[in-house]
Amino acid sequence: MRLKSFISVCVLALSMSSVGQTTVSIAPDAPSKEDVKKLFDVMASREQIGQVMQQVFAQMRSLNREELKKRHPDVSEGDLARMDRQSEDLIKNFPLDEMLSDMVPVYQRHFTKSDIDALTAFYSSQPGQKFLHEMPAVTAETMPAVYPRIQAEVDAALKRAEEKTDSPQK
Repeated sequence: MRLKSFISVCVLALSMSSVGQTTVSIAPDAPSKEDVKKLFDVMASREQIGQVMQQVFAQMRSLNREELKKRHPDVSEGDLARMDRQSEDLIKNFPLDEMLSDMVPVYQRHFTKSDIDALTAFYSSQPGQKFLHEMPAVTAETMPAVYPRIQAEVDAALKRAEEKTDSPQK
């Protein structure tokens, strides 16, 4: 049952990019479907989405295992292994191409043909390819670097809110 909930949350999160597609019309200067798909190819979008999904599922799998063991201490390693295999099968058979197709109208609404052509040119260039290649490492290094600042701001905001609720109202 936990796996079904996990799968539902992941599918919902990954499909959020296609919400509301039918309510906004595509502009006359919008890129063609082929233009957007070419950009996706140059950006290796399919592979990037696959990698993100692998990472999310790996993190969720670990959290789900811990939660499942807490709630059901008698769960066997065989049950956990079966859950892992089901999760891996889901990832392996996930409809990435269909997701990318669902994303095309979103790009057509937000970008003109000249925008997509310029992005395709950039991401086809050596600096664009380097950018795509380096971004996962840059992101991985950035998060620990900025987390202490984020945490300090959150702590300060919580302290201010706590002080506000503790002080008598005038």
